[in-house]
Amino acid sequence: MYTTFFLIGIGLFVGIAAWFLFIWAVKSGQFDDPEAPKYRMLDDDDEQAKPLKPAHPSKKKSP
Repeated sequence: MYTTFFLIGIGLFVGIAAWFLFIWAVKSGQFDDPEAPKYRMLDDDDEQAKPLKPAHPSKKKSP
């Protein structure tokens, strides 16, 4: 009888630990978009090569 309660306790502990690991994986973004990586290689790289414009043009003061 003691071993039954011991195994139930271990089973509950393992189940709760697996649930917390799953929650952690979901919150850290492990399951966000599994389809995107295989299409990422088809994206055009020219968009990233364009220089960025400054958000606010610098005002030069004349002496």
